Amino acid sequence: MEGASNGGILYHEVQESNLCAVHCINKVLQGPFFSEFDLAALASDLDIKERQMMFQGTAAASSGGFLSEESHNVSLGGDFSVQVLQKALEVWDLQVIPLDCPVAESAQIDPELENAIICHLNDHWFCIRKVNGEWYNFNSLYTAPEQFSRFYLSAYLDSLKGSGWSNFPVRGNFTKEFPISSSEAFNGYGQWLYHEDAERITKSCKSIESPRQRNNTTQQHTDLQMLSDMEDEDVKAAIAASLMDSFPATASVEAGNPKTENENKDGQEKTANGENSL
Repeated sequence: MEGASNGGILYHEVQESNLCAVHCINKVLQGPFFSEFDLAALASDLDIKERQMMFQGTAAASSGGFLSEESHNVSLGGDFSVQVLQKALEVWDLQVIPLDCPVAESAQIDPELENAIICHLNDHWFCIRKVNGEWYNFNSLYTAPEQFSRFYLSAYLDSLKGSGWSNFPVRGNFTKEFPISSSEAFNGYGQWLYHEDAERITKSCKSIESPRQRNNTTQQHTDLQMLSDMEDEDVKAAIAASLMDSFPATASVEAGNPKTENENKDGQEKTANGENSL
């Protein structure tokens, strides 16, 4: 069932720190439904459940150091696992399905039949979404969503797959309306755009690009290491605090006994100097 969000108005979020997963989820839903704190809470719940399952296993019970307290569902930089995205969308009765799953075979044959597809590679998430019968690329690295032709949709997905991207069709009952007036201050990076506005912004951005920049567009899609330079310290601290709330004992021990590579090196140098003096 297609969700024509707010009569066809497009909701887009531009990249903030490493929060592409948050942006991706909100653009699938076409509204600012989730924050980084919401996803961090879901990641913490998943971590707790995973550890409980491990404790029940024979291997975990017989080896004291088997279980790691590090989260496998969120990094301190703000990158979330696909399981977190799945849990978030399940709240709205939506399923995230791997493209290579048998039930998603129709999406490989004719992606036009889908309503949204999530794409992932190298810690970057974005979605391709159908709004009011038209397909758009809602990549948060773009200033505005870019419209796809139906022919280009299939070719673009094939190109992503060939470049190593993982694609996940999203199915279920999409939300049709979001109360825009009550959410204008929800976050600082979301905006609603008419199709004409998005098209104008996209053309304006492309017109000021140099020929070399235009030739590097494809490479920019896959070379996403630039995101590591965009980490926001406040986001990292907030996510770290959220994780410590779930495992306060472990966090306090680790905080009280930090051991860095430099400290290890200093210790080795002192030992070596002591031996030389003897």
